Amino acid sequence: MRMMFRFTIPVEKGNAAISDGSLAEAIEALLAEHKPEAAYFLVDQGKRAGMVFIDIADPAELAHINEPLFAKLDAAIEIMPVLTAEDLRRGLP
Repeated sequence: MRMMFRFTIPVEKGNAAISDGSLAEAIEALLAEHKPEAAYFLVDQGKRAGMVFIDIADPAELAHINEPLFAKLDAAIEIMPVLTAEDLRRGLP
């Protein structure tokens, strides 16, 4: 199932993670390991943020994706299933 992971990183933790290189390491690991369909990075309400779209087969993958962001970046994470336009077309009567 295609999922959107939206995360925000507290400013202080983000600043420290930029300085010590752990922000780049965490993002690169996420991208390399989970090979998202798309990934976007932005500023949301003054915080560093990202939206990563990943197709997962097993719900257990959620913890594997979440925990590094929680542990390394103190990220707040939202997860939601998403549809492409084609998914929506197939689902509508």
